[in-house]
Amino acid sequence: MKTRTRDSLRKLNNILHRDLGYFFAGLIIAYSLSGIALNHIDEWNPDFIISKTTLNFERTYDRRSITDEDIATLSSRAGESSFRLYDFPSERQVKIYFRNATLLVDLEEGTGEYEKISRRPLFYQVNVLHRNSVKWWKWASDIFAGTLIVITVTGMLMLRGRNGFAGRGKWLISAGMIPPLIAVVIQHMQ
Repeated sequence: MKTRTRDSLRKLNNILHRDLGYFFAGLIIAYSLSGIALNHIDEWNPDFIISKTTLNFERTYDRRSITDEDIATLSSRAGESSFRLYDFPSERQVKIYFRNATLLVDLEEGTGEYEKISRRPLFYQVNVLHRNSVKWWKWASDIFAGTLIVITVTGMLMLRGRNGFAGRGKWLISAGMIPPLIAVVIQHMQ
């Protein structure tokens, strides 16, 4: 009877591990991609692509006589059909604001710096989830974190014998704990 119960529990363990793994596979990949992106946030912007273009205009402008039509002309040279507003950060500059871009024009030089921002595909969306930027998502994230623990524990119990937890598994788990422990010690010493 004990063998049948143990076999039934092992079968249930394997089914739980398999089905939860399949169900959460997409979220595991999304969080992994986001984690990699956020780890390198000092090297690149994981959320946005910022492109800058230098523009040369055929003429210069006088700040005192610049009109909305002039602003519209400058905007069209940057590829924008309409502007939201503009201001003068200095005597010789006008800054034009668009939906996801700006154009800073040096009125005396007749040059401009057009800067456009766009969401980085895939990474923006997975980062929103990973940072819990969606108010109700923290509960889904908590459930996911708990389920990762279940997937890990059921995975540790899948195999028996020398390849299972009682065999090489305990050594691999112990070795896997070393890097986070080293990180915690280093962080604590700083």
